[in-house]
Amino acid sequence: MQLRGTDIVVDKIRARQNVISGSGATATLNELDSGSVVLFDKADGIVFTLPTDAKIGTYFDFVVSVTLTSNVYKFITAVGTELLVGQILGCDTDTSNTTIVWPGLVGSSYIAVSMNKTTTGGIKGDSFRVTKLDSTTWLCNGHVNNNGTVATPYSAS
Repeated sequence: MQLRGTDIVVDKIRARQNVISGSGATATLNELDSGSVVLFDKADGIVFTLPTDAKIGTYFDFVVSVTLTSNVYKFITAVGTELLVGQILGCDTDTSNTTIVWPGLVGSSYIAVSMNKTTTGGIKGDSFRVTKLDSTTWLCNGHVNNNGTVATPYSAS
């Protein structure tokens, strides 16, 4: 890095995202964690709560790094008046590898994404980006691998 007058010249910037690892049955994220990779890395499940009153642009990348074996992997808004919109792409991995997209539309009552290790995801490699759009809305886009009678990971509770 060089300083030229009031300009800073940088040859290379190397950075990595902060990583948040699950511990306990529940964890609450805060706005200062924005930009972090949040790992679903407890095989017995964990529930992450998004921050209350987060500023627009606050975002989290959720990644399943350990396949779920019991309970659920879940993230949920802090209050029921903050809703999720977006879409989740699913791949039915047990027979046909058929893909399906589940929309989270304006007017829906989705406040969470919940994975149960089979029909709604929770398999290593599943991932989501969640970004605060306005005072009552989080954008949620993601990918899950599921099997059995597949169902949407979006949840109203």
